[in-house]
Amino acid sequence: MSNQDFILLSKDEITQLITHKLERAGLPTDQATQVADHLAYADSLGVHSHGTVRVEYYAERISKGGSTVAPNIVTEVTGPCSAVIDGDNAVGFVVANLGMSKAIEMARENGVAFVGMKRLGHCGTLSYYLRKATAEGLVAISMCQSDPMAVPFGGAQPFFGTNPIGFGCPALDGQPIVFDMATTVQAWGKVLDARARNRSIPNTWAVDATGAPTTDPFAVAGLSAVAGAKGYGLMMMVDILAGSLLGVPFGPHVSSMYDGLDRGRGLGQIHIVINPTFFGNAENFRTSILAMIEDLHKVKPAPGTEQVLFPGERSKSVADAYRRDGIPVVKEIYDYLCSDAIYNKSYELGDPFAVQR
Repeated sequence: MSNQDFILLSKDEITQLITHKLERAGLPTDQATQVADHLAYADSLGVHSHGTVRVEYYAERISKGGSTVAPNIVTEVTGPCSAVIDGDNAVGFVVANLGMSKAIEMARENGVAFVGMKRLGHCGTLSYYLRKATAEGLVAISMCQSDPMAVPFGGAQPFFGTNPIGFGCPALDGQPIVFDMATTVQAWGKVLDARARNRSIPNTWAVDATGAPTTDPFAVAGLSAVAGAKGYGLMMMVDILAGSLLGVPFGPHVSSMYDGLDRGRGLGQIHIVINPTFFGNAENFRTSILAMIEDLHKVKPAPGTEQVLFPGERSKSVADAYRRDGIPVVKEIYDYLCSDAIYNKSYELGDPFAVQR
């Protein structure tokens, strides 16, 4: 795409546009602003696969009744370090925010926290929640289920979802270590972003209907597990901890993001938060992390690389550039956000890999 195919916006402008669109779809303002803040955050860090490209889908599901707009969210404290939140199929961002707040509260008091969230919708990028914990000086791990779109090692059809795992850790200089990874080579949202931008994808990301690697984002029929059998094991672990453990469906029984948009998705997610003060001197811990980062920066860089970076470090330079120059939003998406339409192209496709027409 050429430069004129994008509109440059500030983070605040994106937040306002998304909030208005989701309100129009029927989401109360307090929830709409939470979703908008999250999606604008993703775009502001260059994670466009989880930003404005997702708004039309959320708006359609909300308008069709697939997200509970007046949810009865129930938190059950099951022990000093554990809780389970029933999200009543509210939008995932709201339930996941509540879950992280609860986990932070419990970890502060008791050292560790394991908070499970069940019956919620898609929750966006995990790094958003992890940064809430690192801002409080806490270490955090998050995992969540997703659609059965990944071909398991040795298999020829999708079984598990991309089932992402995220990790966050504070450091002394205020720049946390944060990574958020799909257990597939690449998240489905990256394929959607490639479709929106009419760009090809690497042949390691996905396979077509025959099971052969493809570079065409519109031909994708299954996503590939990262590192083969290792990624397959990780995605199974996520489904066990964020699915079976919480009593929600696993693997191929997980509801599709692109089918039954008038029904709740019933997904599972977990936040694990650790308070370093319960395991030693918190200042020494963060000093050690900073020393690790400094030593990583001293590692001899590979050809074509200026410096070894720690996970999450690159996002700061992206955010700084976007803050200065504006965040690029695909013009078609911008036009949709500015329009009165709740959605233009239905995402209720049945087949999650189907191409919108």
